[in-house]
Amino acid sequence: MIDLHTHTVFSDGELIPSELVRRAETMGYRALGIADHVDFTNVEFVINHVSKVKELEEVLEMRILAGVELTHVPPAKMEKLATLARRLGADLIVVHGETPVEPVAPGTNRKALEIGADILAHPGFLTPEEADLARDNGVCLELTARRGHNITNGHVARLALEAGVKLVVDTDAHAPEDLIDRARAIEIARGAGLTLDQATAVVDEHAIIDL
Repeated sequence: MIDLHTHTVFSDGELIPSELVRRAETMGYRALGIADHVDFTNVEFVINHVSKVKELEEVLEMRILAGVELTHVPPAKMEKLATLARRLGADLIVVHGETPVEPVAPGTNRKALEIGADILAHPGFLTPEEADLARDNGVCLELTARRGHNITNGHVARLALEAGVKLVVDTDAHAPEDLIDRARAIEIARGAGLTLDQATAVVDEHAIIDL
């Protein structure tokens, strides 16, 4: 299992990074991305502190990525923040997409795709034009296990398949019970309309991590 969208106490998650890593390890995770919510007020704090958990890679058979999730950042300011996060050492840039269950600013999806974020999380009612842009700029679209955000998984999967966009399955985990195993990740992808072969490929042949 590879999951590149999780949260810790450094934003709105329940676990400190080491416990999140340990719980993921017991579920057979091969790679874990910690992408706590950031804006201009906390990006330096989050990257500086969460990146220290990578010390555990020396004693684990798990890849740990210390990333960020740009959250409710005005589209006009997103590129500046993403550039800052990468300069500070973020391994992964996730953008909090236009989920229908939160008042995300219109234009967030498109700006995330234009600036080449690594993952556009729970992008909601993505447009065909945005799917094409994701393909052209190498941005992965997320199929999420998170309740509420996942109501548009089927729509996202359909447009991604039509446009040839890379998909990832992530949990957006905030609590221990949010973590899932490989079998559940495949179920999430199949529930979004992928065939068993397609779902297995998305989960095992990961678009970002090659282990």
